[in-house]
Amino acid sequence: MKTASFCIMKLTAEQVKRRSGTVKRLGGKDIAEKTLEAYNEVFADIVNVLLFDGERMIRPEDLEEQTPRSIYKADGKLREIERDVAKKWIRNNIRIACIGLENQTETDRYMPLRVMGYDAADYRNQLRNLKKGKKPAAVVTLVLYFGYQGHWNAPTSLIEAMEVPEVLKPYVTDVKINLFEIAYLSRETVDKFESDFRVVADYFVQMRETGNYEASTQELDHIQAVLHLLNIMDQDHRFETALNAEQRERGEEAKTMSEWLTRVISENEEKGVKQGIEQGVKQGVEQGENRLGSLITKLKEVGRTDDAFRAAADPDYRKKLYKEFKLA
Repeated sequence: MKTASFCIMKLTAEQVKRRSGTVKRLGGKDIAEKTLEAYNEVFADIVNVLLFDGERMIRPEDLEEQTPRSIYKADGKLREIERDVAKKWIRNNIRIACIGLENQTETDRYMPLRVMGYDAADYRNQLRNLKKGKKPAAVVTLVLYFGYQGHWNAPTSLIEAMEVPEVLKPYVTDVKINLFEIAYLSRETVDKFESDFRVVADYFVQMRETGNYEASTQELDHIQAVLHLLNIMDQDHRFETALNAEQRERGEEAKTMSEWLTRVISENEEKGVKQGIEQGVKQGVEQGENRLGSLITKLKEVGRTDDAFRAAADPDYRKKLYKEFKLA
């Protein structure tokens, strides 16, 4: 079991967003959203903690991929519904259950109807291929809500989502969703996760509690998948950067969130210095102050980039450097 500690770096949401300068915005239900949860060890970990209080009931090797798409006919046309992630739980060649995960960043009034549709489609598919004398496997859907600004405030059952006359309620089949508010999990529950999902859960709990994120030093198996998931599920889209893609090419991929944040900050501070120098040169030319361009060139040549950045912004310090380099 991996252990996690939280100590190296503490950033506010705005600082993380500002310093992660090369942000790519991904729209809709991008496939990146599904990547982390699609790993069998992560999927099993999520289900074991949320349904079985951390007991390792499901092993990664007991899971098989299940097609997340189902086709149905409505209004004379074929239509398609798609789960976020779906797995078959199989042991001794017997299907025990079909388990699906649905990710939500916002509350959805009609989530009970959607879940009912997903589950019904799974049962229909089983019946289509059911052998004589066999029974269909149970279908279980977990709704993971990642919002941290407030609790889920939408219906959690079919009857709550509909207008049902009192006289009919006893005859309406109700469906309740298995809702898990990730940002409101207890610390004790978060610590039961053994996979990379622990870092994801901890992130949302911290953002709910303080609005800040103190990066984990837990070594991750799938850091890119973690970053993608955080990028999709956090509305600020602050975690999708080109930094790790470049580092992977050099074989230098970060292994922890702390390391990743440190590298992001370092790279963007370097970019800031470079931009400051370029801005200073441009400013010097525009003002007819050719000395500034010469000064910055000399400072760069001797490796004094911090002084170059300061000279571009501080007239008094610039005058001091003019004398030092005999450009007065």
